[in-house]
Amino acid sequence: MNNGVKYILLSVLVLMLILIRFYENILFYDPYLTFFQNDYLYIDSPRREIAKLVGFTSLRFILNTLISLAILFVFFKDISIVKFSSIIYAFAFFVLMIVYMYFVINPRQEDYYLFFNVRRFLIQPIILILLLPAFYYHKLKS
Repeated sequence: MNNGVKYILLSVLVLMLILIRFYENILFYDPYLTFFQNDYLYIDSPRREIAKLVGFTSLRFILNTLISLAILFVFFKDISIVKFSSIIYAFAFFVLMIVYMYFVINPRQEDYYLFFNVRRFLIQPIILILLLPAFYYHKLKS
């Protein structure tokens, strides 16, 4: 794959991540989108449908993960990086979803900031932002 095709593919994949973020209000059920935009440390947790919320959060994580894995593959052209990243994503999903569900089921104002950050890892491609430089540095060292 030449550099032009690589840059076009990376641009399209990054655009897909941007579109997920831009249309999040339309695509996903998440009452916490507006909750965390306000002064959430001083108000009560919004009403929510827990199963629907967990389902849409999982869907968003899966979409971001698939696009992120595609970005890693296009960037490094190494299937072993994609396999290792898949394990990291699966482990992160399992751990973060347990913590996320605890916060959704047991909302307490003193936990809102931690909940905000756990939720951020689930709905945004933060893991990709961590993995790209880590794998790049690893490639430079080897």
